[in-house]
Parts: sequence; C-alpha cells; structure tokens
Amino acid sequence: MNSTRVIKPGTEDLPADVHELAAAIEALPIEHRMRIEPVLSRVLESTQRRRRILNLVQDALSQLRLDMKYLLFDLEATRRERDDFQRKLEA
Repeated sequence: MNSTRVIKPGTEDLPADVHELAAAIEALPIEHRMRIEPVLSRVLESTQRRRRILNLVQDALSQLRLDMKYLLFDLEATRRERDDFQRKLEA
C-alpha cells in the first residue's frame, strides 16, 4: 500500500502535519509501512470526519445567528406595533 494513495482523497482538508507524517511513513521500509499505513488511514478518516462535523456545526451556528437576528427584528417590530396600538386606544 502506498501512503500517497492513503492520503489523496480530500488532501486539501488535512493539516500540514498530517502531510508530513504521510511523507515520513512513505519513506519507511515496506515492512514498517505496511503496519503503519492502516493506522494512518484510520487517523485520516477520523480527521476528515471531525472536520466535516465541525463544518456542519459552524454552518448550524451561522444559521442560528441569522435566525436570531430575524426573530429579534420581528420582536421589536411587534413591540412597536403593540405600543402604537395601545397609544391609539388611549387617545
């Protein structure tokens, strides 16, 4: 197994340290590389999975912030309408 094959999918999402680790593993003799590459593959998968989860959480937080802004705007508009209506009733 070649570590360049292990690291290729989604390489732009990986930290530089992981690329350095893959290069170091690739330089090892084949008997050591064969033992380490499956572990590297699992590390790469978990790193990419965490990154995807982090992106999903960040997107959800951004959407929540936007929703909160809309809700606050709507709340203020509702309060202004209520206050205007109460002034008209009192007049």
